[in-house]
Amino acid sequence: MRTNWLASVLTVLSVSLATGQEEKRVITVVPEETDEILANPGMGWETFHRTSKQDKNLPSWIPSTVHYARWGWRELEPQPGKIDHAFLDKVLKETYDSGQKLAFRVMCCSTYKGRPYHPAWLKEVGGRELIADHDGVSPLPIPDMDDPVVLDRHLDFIKRLGVRYDGHPDLDHLDLGSIGWWGEWHLSGSKSCKLPTLENRMKVADAYLASFKRTPLVMLINGRECTTYATQHGAGWRADSMGDLGSFSPTWNHMRHGYPTWIRETKVRDAWKTGPVAYEPPRAVAEFAEKGWPLRWIFNYGLACHGSLFSGKSGRLPDNEEFRQELERFLRRLGYRLVLKELRHPSPVKAGGKLELRMKWQNVGSAPCYKPYRVACRLTGEGGRQRVFVGDITVNKWLPGSIELFTEEFFKQPADLPPGDVNELRDTIPMPGDPAPGEYSLSIAVVGEKSEEPVVRLGIKGRADDGWYPLSRVQVVR
Repeated sequence: MRTNWLASVLTVLSVSLATGQEEKRVITVVPEETDEILANPGMGWETFHRTSKQDKNLPSWIPSTVHYARWGWRELEPQPGKIDHAFLDKVLKETYDSGQKLAFRVMCCSTYKGRPYHPAWLKEVGGRELIADHDGVSPLPIPDMDDPVVLDRHLDFIKRLGVRYDGHPDLDHLDLGSIGWWGEWHLSGSKSCKLPTLENRMKVADAYLASFKRTPLVMLINGRECTTYATQHGAGWRADSMGDLGSFSPTWNHMRHGYPTWIRETKVRDAWKTGPVAYEPPRAVAEFAEKGWPLRWIFNYGLACHGSLFSGKSGRLPDNEEFRQELERFLRRLGYRLVLKELRHPSPVKAGGKLELRMKWQNVGSAPCYKPYRVACRLTGEGGRQRVFVGDITVNKWLPGSIELFTEEFFKQPADLPPGDVNELRDTIPMPGDPAPGEYSLSIAVVGEKSEEPVVRLGIKGRADDGWYPLSRVQVVR
């Protein structure tokens, strides 16, 4: 059964070499790639304001590792100086229980009459409100971030949020918000109010950057100077209304007019190399199919900009086979997709000697893995005896391929994103002197930054239930 299983997922070759008195083989393993959609940390489909267990519109064929939400400042700090940790911790636990990590944004300015996002106590401590309007709706009270009391209170809130949650194991990323309608860094549709001064907007961006050193940040692409500043300091960027080809205006849309302008003005074209890119559709993903928008064009565009995350807003998906096929194709490549193309190793190997692994790895996705996860191997002998060896190879430098953006040809039809370069790597594993002679199963995995547990599903077949990929066998001799 073992031989049949190996034959189904691998090509195994061996070459014999004369080495002194003994014959040593070099075994070459060529794993078979899989076309499954991979559920990996920090990438893929996001659920919205509900976990994957709670999301009734999430089909079984879409895995989701990120739960995204947005809350008003008043919800997170209902009393002065007291963040509602019980609320956030409950959401984090529910998210963890669903096999996901949480991402969220803080909002301060609401367009909903009678439903402000800022705390009721802000005026009581001397903070100033502005009366805004939005597309004819008024009065809309919003906090004045140019007021020293308001600004100091909010900067202190961000600092305390970071003290408690920066680096939290169940927090995937933070959406750098706070300024403008819905935390989107604009006050469009208002005739009576303007954004805070650039100096004060920068103070808010700085507060997030200083408070969240370990948890990744993303920021909306139209924050102009602040988006440039944040991405130059390691943040990724976020694009709302991805796919929009006419939701809001017959003469202007995000895909042909908004993104090309903002990406150029904010100088974020290469920011994907250091921080994730996240997308959200205009209203619902179903709109793509309902309005007959070109699905391959939209999804290739998103991959070409090196997206990692896509929020479906937990809306219903159209019952449309073409839509499903195109969405599956998009999700297979969204984010990183690490493929072990080839593994070579000698056999036998001496106990107390060295096991040299030669590998060819390729990222065939659309973005890097932003965590320095490590390549590890495991030897498993008779009776289940195991030894795990973690080398110096990390996966975060393996880049995907790229195409030129926003050319005439691009706007006709964005090309398929090419795979990244093949990374030819060598790892030498020092063998302890205590393995008993015999045959051992050789497995490969990508493990955590500090743990020896597999954390990444690879784009190859053969994954075992414990997350390791048994690929070959090694003879250990004295």
